[in-house]
Amino acid sequence: MTTEAKIQLTSTELGTLWMEYRSLSGRISFYDFFKDKTIDKEAQTLLTNVITEMQNIQNEIINIFNNQKVVIPIGFVKQDIVKESPPLFDDLFNIMFLRQMSKLAFAHNAIFLAMSYSIEVQDVFKHHIEVAERYYAMTTSYLLGKGVLAKPPYVTMPKQVEFIENKDYMSGHNPFSEKRALNTLEVGFLNEAIEDNIFGMQLMTGFAQVAKESDVKKYFIEGKELSKKIISRLSNVLLQSDIQPPSTWAGRATDSTVTPFSDHLMVFMTDLLTNSSLNLNSLGSSFSLRSDLHLKLALVVKDTYNYSKKGGKIAINHKWMEEPPQMEDRNQLTK
Repeated sequence: MTTEAKIQLTSTELGTLWMEYRSLSGRISFYDFFKDKTIDKEAQTLLTNVITEMQNIQNEIINIFNNQKVVIPIGFVKQDIVKESPPLFDDLFNIMFLRQMSKLAFAHNAIFLAMSYSIEVQDVFKHHIEVAERYYAMTTSYLLGKGVLAKPPYVTMPKQVEFIENKDYMSGHNPFSEKRALNTLEVGFLNEAIEDNIFGMQLMTGFAQVAKESDVKKYFIEGKELSKKIISRLSNVLLQSDIQPPSTWAGRATDSTVTPFSDHLMVFMTDLLTNSSLNLNSLGSSFSLRSDLHLKLALVVKDTYNYSKKGGKIAINHKWMEEPPQMEDRNQLTK
């Protein structure tokens, strides 16, 4: 990518590139530890190669920042991982983590791309989307090949076009009335939310085992319990329509209690995934046409938002949270 000297970043581009840099920095730290602890050669190759891909994107951002004389965020450094620590997760979880990060990159970078005006900045986000697509496909194929990835339920294919003719289609609050069967869009978002929280539960289990600070450990335990609560709540919705919720035995935390990651890095990753969950459930609510689902997903969003706020307060209390680039305070300047 060529960065022209005359490029001028907008405030939005500066903010999104800043966020992208810190996110990449955190992911690379996890991949770097995982690759050294992964035994399966195919899985290890995936993790090794993705580090190079992520570093290339990170370097593109550094080039733009240097051209603009923008200070480079600290992000995460070698001291945030302890390579001598034993594995915290098994090989399958390490690849599930990479798959989850690839899914997350779709959403973030698509939004960032839509907020960009400069070709150079657009290229950064396009590049990350392209890489995320490839690694999502490769990790999905790998996990399906291992027989450990639960697919969404199948459905009888429609034979003709149908139209909604009854306003009861959007009902569902009345506990004494019969609820209509879920449509495939609703099942899709519910399935995705349950899958994400199964992953989150295992991640929080591992983090809670190795966290050093007492408030951070408590935060991760609360996150594990919140994931269980969401899984149960949304699985019941599927079961009411005689649909089997997704589940998998694979991809778990080990019994290690030796910390491989700094508390700062683990809190950051939790915040990244929590905010992604907020976006997914808000989108799922907007696509749902059954009123009871709006309420259930709204409660999930509320609980997730409150949990995210706790993570932010912990990061601020420990002076871990880098401040995003700020707009000029004109009131202060006039003084």
